[in-house]
Amino acid sequence: MDLDVYFQKGELIPAVVVEEKNGAVLMLAYMNKESLQKTMETGYTWFYSRSRQELWNKGATSGHLQKVKSIVADCDNDTLLVTVNQTGAACHTGSYSCFFNQVWKADDSK
Repeated sequence: MDLDVYFQKGELIPAVVVEEKNGAVLMLAYMNKESLQKTMETGYTWFYSRSRQELWNKGATSGHLQKVKSIVADCDNDTLLVTVNQTGAACHTGSYSCFFNQVWKADDSK
């Protein structure tokens, strides 16, 4: 499979990770071509750390692994949606999802 189509705009592509069982958005991380290839070869998520400038296997040290069920690209081939079975917490803080800091919510009573 030619992965170049996903990296025409840059060396990194955002990967939105969702839980297969309930559709919860777990996290956003970035993949480079090598991490995407490793993810497809192993069946577990691999990402590229922009801060550490290295590959990392999600859950390798914590045991909170992400077993990949599917990977789909958006219409522009510049974002991936990775559906997983999450073991334990997805967030490094210990939270199930990385998305828990509410910024705004509509007031439906108006």
